[in-house]
Amino acid sequence: MTEMPKLTDPAALARNRARALRDPALFLHETAWEEFQDRLSLVNRTFKFPAIVTGFPDFWTNTLPNAKIVADTDVLELKPGAHDLVLHAMSMHWASDPVGQMIQARRALKPDGLFVAALFGGQTLHELRAALAEAEARICGGLSPRVAPMAEIRDLGGLLQRAGFALPVADSVPLDVSYRSAFHLMRDLRAMGEANALDARLRHPTRRSLFQTAAQIYQDSFGTDGRIPATFELIFLLGWAPDDSQPQPLRPGSASARLADALGTTEIKLPD
Repeated sequence: MTEMPKLTDPAALARNRARALRDPALFLHETAWEEFQDRLSLVNRTFKFPAIVTGFPDFWTNTLPNAKIVADTDVLELKPGAHDLVLHAMSMHWASDPVGQMIQARRALKPDGLFVAALFGGQTLHELRAALAEAEARICGGLSPRVAPMAEIRDLGGLLQRAGFALPVADSVPLDVSYRSAFHLMRDLRAMGEANALDARLRHPTRRSLFQTAAQIYQDSFGTDGRIPATFELIFLLGWAPDDSQPQPLRPGSASARLADALGTTEIKLPD
């Protein structure tokens, strides 16, 4: 059996997160929690057995009372059918097998339990990606893995279905942040625990001239009024563990009323 490609170096990711906790910048986690609250407020239900999957337990422990905090390892410490709510909080973009993470979360849910995930989407840091790629092409003549690949919303919605969730929903929240320079952005990324932890990353120090060139390209291409923009796209995934009580699609052709009658209009038949 072919082994799944490894996206992340777990040891490097753990080091990055531990370093971030010295002086954390977790404003994106705060935004994700606010968005979680908005979505949960639309669900007419009290969740008694929540679980939160995260790489930053200190922050997320203070959100939902009595929630089980679970590390975002490849194998999640979740018991089957034990929870009515599972939040996957700002870490799935580092998962080598995101579908596997979703399947484990679904199995941990009671019937009609809710799964909600927040993760970075494909538009995240597109400015930094472009600047680094151009600088590296100029100086090194090629590209190396520096920013984790992030999925597009249209693909993530399909993953919910593959994982077996009912009534899947995917939406995105774009956030625009400005910085004095690319170096200030990269410093903030380290404080978020989002520095390069790719398994395929270069294992030797990068020459400073590359980052200086990238910072200049970033400023020239995207900067305005002495500052640079940085885009963060938060994607939210929502799905339910299947249950017979949920709405089911009707069999095609089983309708007992005509849509034209409901709309008060005349039906126009299309030619064969």
